[in-house]
Amino acid sequence: GVKELILFDNGETPMHNLRLELEERYPALKFIPVIGDVRIPARLDFVFRTYHPQVVFHAAAYKHVSLMEENPCEAVLVNVAGTRNVADKCIEYDVEKMVMMSIEQGRTPGKTRFVTTRFGNVLGSNGSVIPRFRDQISKGGPVTVTHPDITRFFMTIPEACRLVMEAATMSTGNQIFVFDMGESVKIAHLARRMISLAGFEPEKDIRIEY
Repeated sequence: GVKELILFDNGETPMHNLRLELEERYPALKFIPVIGDVRIPARLDFVFRTYHPQVVFHAAAYKHVSLMEENPCEAVLVNVAGTRNVADKCIEYDVEKMVMMSIEQGRTPGKTRFVTTRFGNVLGSNGSVIPRFRDQISKGGPVTVTHPDITRFFMTIPEACRLVMEAATMSTGNQIFVFDMGESVKIAHLARRMISLAGFEPEKDIRIEY
């Protein structure tokens, strides 16, 4: 029942691929791709002024911690200033709801309700550990794990998407939604299982390096 979908991204190729997928899978959907950047308030203003979105899903962020520690200026410009820019436009243009992925809860006077979703590791997402391990295994190892005792919660891409959509529809105010991801998994155990499933013996054929 979506009347109109506005896609806003600074990545040309991902936008192009998404456009092809939407045209194939949802031919009746009216969608408008806009190349832009949350760091540029004037470009954001154009989108809000032109299309007046009812609900905004904000997912623009750098997420690789070690890389961002080496480039803190860019991390702040995107993750902090960019998020503020989007939130400011939501308030200015009376957006009903802004749904944010894995960032702190917002509280600002105005019509807009701010909803936050909190994730574990999303399997198969950009930069997730599974493709990394798969690549290391294909090259004969070693598979690199930060620490033997490190654990993480995992969820699939469809589960992550469902959490975001449910948060958008269930929210009645400024709230944080946390997905129930069951038990956490030891990354070392995940590495061993992936090595075994690839037909190798852990520590014999392919070693794990901490």
